[in-house]
Amino acid sequence: MDRNTFTGLFLILIVMAGSFYFMRPSEAEILKEKERITADSLQKVNGNKPVKAAPVVQKTVDTIKPTGPFANHLTGSESISVVENEKLKLSFTNKGGRIKSVQVKGEETYSGNPLILFDGNTNKFGFQLNIGGKVINTNDLYFTSTPTESGVSLKAEYGPNQFIEFYYTLLKNSNNVDFKVSLNGMNGLIQGNQITFDWASTLLQQEKNVKKEQEHSAPYFKYVEENPDHLSTMSDEKIELNEGKVEWLSFKQHFFSSIIIPQIPFESGSIEVKTSIAPGQVKHYDAKMLMPFNQLANQQYDFKLYFGNNKFSDLKAQGHSIEKQIDLGYWPLKYINRFIVLPVFNFLDSFNWNYGLIILVLTILLKVAMSPLTYKSYISMAKMRILKPEMDEIKAKVGEDNPTLLQQEYLKLYKQVGVNPLGGCLPMLLQLPFVMAFFFFFPNLFEIRGESFLWMKDLSTYDDFIKFGFEIPFIGDHISLMCLLMTISTLIYTYFNNQISGATGQMKYIGYIMPIIFLGVLNSYPSGLNYYYFLANMLTFLQQYLIRRMVNDDKIHAILQENKTKPKTEKKKSKFQARLDEYMRMQQQQQSQMKKK
Repeated sequence: MDRNTFTGLFLILIVMAGSFYFMRPSEAEILKEKERITADSLQKVNGNKPVKAAPVVQKTVDTIKPTGPFANHLTGSESISVVENEKLKLSFTNKGGRIKSVQVKGEETYSGNPLILFDGNTNKFGFQLNIGGKVINTNDLYFTSTPTESGVSLKAEYGPNQFIEFYYTLLKNSNNVDFKVSLNGMNGLIQGNQITFDWASTLLQQEKNVKKEQEHSAPYFKYVEENPDHLSTMSDEKIELNEGKVEWLSFKQHFFSSIIIPQIPFESGSIEVKTSIAPGQVKHYDAKMLMPFNQLANQQYDFKLYFGNNKFSDLKAQGHSIEKQIDLGYWPLKYINRFIVLPVFNFLDSFNWNYGLIILVLTILLKVAMSPLTYKSYISMAKMRILKPEMDEIKAKVGEDNPTLLQQEYLKLYKQVGVNPLGGCLPMLLQLPFVMAFFFFFPNLFEIRGESFLWMKDLSTYDDFIKFGFEIPFIGDHISLMCLLMTISTLIYTYFNNQISGATGQMKYIGYIMPIIFLGVLNSYPSGLNYYYFLANMLTFLQQYLIRRMVNDDKIHAILQENKTKPKTEKKKSKFQARLDEYMRMQQQQQSQMKKK
């Protein structure tokens, strides 16, 4: 193809394109033709009757603006403001004017992630207001956010000089947040003399054992001039708080809490806890608390918020007896833990030792303090063991068919040699509250959370030294090595204790059953607790070894025989002893009458 041919074809294409463009029908002609085709089709359907074409209607869409209370704040887009200090990182959202998430700095979850107390839209923190017969929840409003020097201000306007404003101020190097609420010009608009504080939170899993975490988590509250109380830790529950004004409210987790303390106590309210929630979550709390509304031109409320750990000293510093939400056991265990064990532990903690060493020293100090009782118990059991041959002779002489007379003869023997048959039990019973006190102390001790010792990576939870990968009834999916060592040491202790006391028959074997039961019970308990029980057993072995070196059975036997020859001074019987003698006499008479029949 030469240049002339190419030029000719190009001009032809330009002419054809121009023809199509300038000769195309107009928009009106196209629309008219479509209307004609439609009319012809309808006319055929209706039997060739003429049909009038429908007029073309130009539609316009108007933007519908929201109306009613806080109309300009019913819709919007979410924006996040972050405020932080040395201990907390808070994320505020304009949706609801609330704290959306809280991160506790310097703490991690069991998996090493940043520790977030709560996050997401399942959490609520606001007020319910009755305006014109309609309940307005501030959690649904989009506030205007303004940063302040150490916090944020969030404001929602109702009209000129009529607004709600929240002020959040994060205190320096603190776990506390000052929360102020201003209801300006809302008098006459808000109906009634009360407003509702609406708070809900879904607790996120922080610890390794979520089951134990649930068992130590519950909403706590305190009536004015009363001790703190709480909802169920094991099941769903909802209660009405109508027995007095509520001084504070705590959404307590195992080792961390979110607490609100109003300057003016809540008048009443309700709290609910739900346990059936999604994996990775612990529980869901929901509280609705009533506050007075005095119809003031500028009604204000002041609150103090606490987001942090459940360390006893830190909660005590908040005042209002908040530290009592830490479960230190029942009476008298909580007094032993609070006024004896905890002060000693805090003293040892001041040396900045490893917590494994602190527990060792704490156990030694306790054993030394209890050593007089241990010594007395050992001597009493040794006396009973030495008297066993004489008791067997009495049993052979009297026979087993007359247990009342047999017991009377035993009591005569005890009286002759100066032995108290309960002498070995009473010292053990006096030590038992201290042993049981640690059962509550270590599982609730924040200080040992995340602290390692030997193979135990976290003294506040179990050490899964052996993992099964499946559940075994009564045991679980693992074996705790420290719990296993504790069980073995307890079995050995039981064996030697039976040798000392001379236990026979069923009593000899009952002692072996309890350690096996505790293996299943304590297998999922903190390794720090099992470590303490293991140390207590080992130190008891050492005590008994030293006592054996100090005490000679032959000397004890000689003393008992000498007591038989000493003149007995008749002592006035106690009321208990008099009742016991009378009971034994009546039993003897009944058995004699039965034999005569």
